[in-house]
Amino acid sequence: MLKKGCFLRGKRPFLRLEFPTGGPAPCLHTLPIVSKMSAITVLNNIVTVIADIMKYDEIPLLPPTAVADSLALGSKLSRLRKARRLRQQDAALRAGVSRSTAALIEKGDPGRTLAQVLRYLHAIAPGTTLLDLLLDKDPALRTLAQAEATQRVRSLSGAELQQLDF
Repeated sequence: MLKKGCFLRGKRPFLRLEFPTGGPAPCLHTLPIVSKMSAITVLNNIVTVIADIMKYDEIPLLPPTAVADSLALGSKLSRLRKARRLRQQDAALRAGVSRSTAALIEKGDPGRTLAQVLRYLHAIAPGTTLLDLLLDKDPALRTLAQAEATQRVRSLSGAELQQLDF
């Protein structure tokens, strides 16, 4: 619960904000109020402080195998998008997320919601399930893998070399 209060320090008014952090001590912020315009700045600062408190990194909270799974899922989504020849911006637009969120999904950021990942998957390949993606059942992925596979090059026969001789 956000606690707030105004107090005077000398003759200048201040706004005090107290945020619960889940730890032993709450996060305290004291912001000076100078004028009406300053009150708008204070409100903008409050929004920034709340946004900073709400952001946290998921990676330290996850076991290493879960982080690896998240990275693998992002990589598979990125490969599927490239196999389908979609731009990241177009896929993001179809999924209803920003391009930066799409980039985070493809990086394997564990902070993205399951709903965002599923919407992104269905924007790239409608009807494809998460299980199909993980098992590489999509035909576009198989085609991409065949195109990327290294192919053995054989040496030309004498007749073929003579044909190429100008």
